[in-house]
Amino acid sequence: MASLDWLTKTPIAHRGLHDLNKSRWENTLSAFDAAASAGFAIECDVHLSADGKALVFHDGTLDRLAGKPGNIHDVSVADAAALRVGGTKDHVPTLAEALRLIAGRVPIVIELKGIPGRDDGLVKAVAGDLAGYDGDAAIMSFDHHLIRLFGRDAPGIPAGLTAEGLGDSDLEAHFSMLAHDIDFVSYNVHHLENRFVGFVKGRLGLPVISWTVRSPADKATSDAHVDQITFEGFDPRTV
Repeated sequence: MASLDWLTKTPIAHRGLHDLNKSRWENTLSAFDAAASAGFAIECDVHLSADGKALVFHDGTLDRLAGKPGNIHDVSVADAAALRVGGTKDHVPTLAEALRLIAGRVPIVIELKGIPGRDDGLVKAVAGDLAGYDGDAAIMSFDHHLIRLFGRDAPGIPAGLTAEGLGDSDLEAHFSMLAHDIDFVSYNVHHLENRFVGFVKGRLGLPVISWTVRSPADKATSDAHVDQITFEGFDPRTV
């Protein structure tokens, strides 16, 4: 695996550089362009569309972001182009559209959102979109069933575990995923410090980023324990 120094070099804008969904909404092309223009790395979320493509969208349902009933896994690419996010001019983009817009200007970290029984082919779809992409990119997931497919379906793409929790059962589950060639970890800032993160950083020497940092106090916690923040709602350059 090539160096992942790029992963921790720049603060990562959570779902792009949105304004807490006032006028520039999360996971939109507008938020991604704002992040890239500001020089921030980008984190985004993807689900599998009804026709087997990666759609940039966080929730499993449409109501909060698109203002209508339904499930994201029932949405086709054509449907997504017609869905307006938060009533703005921004539509639900495909990952391919997002990558064309970002065009390697800043790194992108893609979180794969699993829906068991509805996500077969998601890892392959993301890998297909990243094939030949001229920029720094990584994938990650909370969903262990997807992480188990990373090595087979997305070989060569830096891969991470998104995680949280402080209990023994949570931590042991995270330790079990280290058998799947994880390259980095993204951990809940409110659950730092813990023995899993300490092992990953101290013993394995892997990069660790945090989520989601929403204040200078959160940033101070993150800076004390891990390598970089995933942030929203404030400008970390002013802290």
